[in-house]
Amino acid sequence: MAEATPFTYDGGRVDPGETANVRYTVSETYLGDPVRMPVTIVNGAEPGPTAFLSAAAHGDELNGVEVVREVAHEWDHADLHGTLVCLPVLNVPGFMAQQRYLPIYDRDLNRSFPGKADSTSAKRMADEIFRNFVEPCDLGLDFHTSTRGRTNMLHVRGDMEDAGAERVGKAFATNLIISSEGPSGSLRREATEAGVPTITIEMGEAHRFQREFIDRALVGTRSVLAEFGLLPTETVAWPGWRTIVSDSDEKTWIRADVGGLVDMHHDRGSVVYEGEPICTIADPFKTDATVVEAPFTGLLVGVLENPLVYPGNPLCHLVHLDERTLRAIERDGAPVHDEAASPTTA
Repeated sequence: MAEATPFTYDGGRVDPGETANVRYTVSETYLGDPVRMPVTIVNGAEPGPTAFLSAAAHGDELNGVEVVREVAHEWDHADLHGTLVCLPVLNVPGFMAQQRYLPIYDRDLNRSFPGKADSTSAKRMADEIFRNFVEPCDLGLDFHTSTRGRTNMLHVRGDMEDAGAERVGKAFATNLIISSEGPSGSLRREATEAGVPTITIEMGEAHRFQREFIDRALVGTRSVLAEFGLLPTETVAWPGWRTIVSDSDEKTWIRADVGGLVDMHHDRGSVVYEGEPICTIADPFKTDATVVEAPFTGLLVGVLENPLVYPGNPLCHLVHLDERTLRAIERDGAPVHDEAASPTTA
């Protein structure tokens, strides 16, 4: 029978049955002081897979920070089979500055993986994270939100052509999965290609905690850990209905053709029908209004939060729904605001 093994990283070791809170040095400031990333490693007494949970690769995306913190510090780990590597804040400089990118040269940490030890500051930081806390794992969950001024419904992004990532993505039990490899240098793509199947979870908006998203993501996290045997007494969840959208499917960011103030008629997670008004853009006097209609029947993945637009600014992200999925949604009640619903168990 297999035995639980220690989790090791540069300068440290966490034995089975132990939990360690670590401030791991990933870089240095201009003054030579260490830039330290918080890490909690929970090594269960029983053998099992190793999973990493990460958040705030973009420093202003906060919902996932609370998800990872609650898993690490509020869950009962007495029955944990395996190891949890909890990384609540990957981009510490961006988090401290409350901005999306690394303040140093405005680089995107989530385009810098797997990193390189003798390269740019971003790639050096990515190398420290990837080599010590991602590569040793068997699967990963990377939590994100929409960028500033927009909001997303809860959904998964991952490479559904990869069997491991498909298993992780489906186990998270969201209504929507967007299937793609992901951008080069992104954590989920590089981890999956390195043999650590990883998905991105998108939820809500930047610069805040949104309790409904956090709670729903905790359900999805528990479901994934159940699927892989880290929580053997738990049940894998089923979201009620699901659609998987690939790169070849119809999806689009609908953009403004005029400038003005936006009145959005639907929330994220809503179904809109072909020809139905999605929003209205008007000038300050409301004398000239442009109605933006849905080009096809679909699901609003993300919508504008900041109501001010120039021509070309994104208004919403719409993905196509096939007839079967549409009927399932209509049967359960539409429009759908997925963050308010708890999944049923399979």
